[in-house]
Amino acid sequence: MRFATFASMLIISLFVTVPAMAEAKLGSVDMQKMIQTSDAGKDAKDQLAIKGAKYEAEKNVKEEELRKLKGDLEKQSVLLSEPARMAKEKDYQQKLKEYQRFMKDAQDDLQVKQEELVGKMYEEIVKLVQEYGKKNSFTFIFEKSPAMIYTDDNVDVTDELLKQFNASRKAGRK
Repeated sequence: MRFATFASMLIISLFVTVPAMAEAKLGSVDMQKMIQTSDAGKDAKDQLAIKGAKYEAEKNVKEEELRKLKGDLEKQSVLLSEPARMAKEKDYQQKLKEYQRFMKDAQDDLQVKQEELVGKMYEEIVKLVQEYGKKNSFTFIFEKSPAMIYTDDNVDVTDELLKQFNASRKAGRK
């Protein structure tokens, strides 16, 4: 991303003359703030928390089952015949593999869901920024990033866009 921002700035400096820049209307938007503090972002966070809590509950049940199997195996290993002990060991190993698979699948599912929700919001915000830029005669609206060492708070349009984004989402629900 830093290279993209640097490249954008380089292109601007090459193709836009100093007098033209004086007439340019510049803006910046903090996409992370938009995603994290918008109503849609909070809803997405809640959806992920609910889904995560379901996985957490299921994880706890599986862990308790594994602890019980391990405890039984340790207590009974001396008393069991070799084939019975090996069968219990095999059962424990199978349950452990299922648990590990569950954990990976749960993590992957949560990540996919997060990317889906954030990606959808990002697309909506980009459209909103483009419309806002056209409507308000901006020459450029840049996405704030760590590569941007300084931006004047007067050109930050994040809060205005955040209000519009929340309002458009509420209007879409009615």
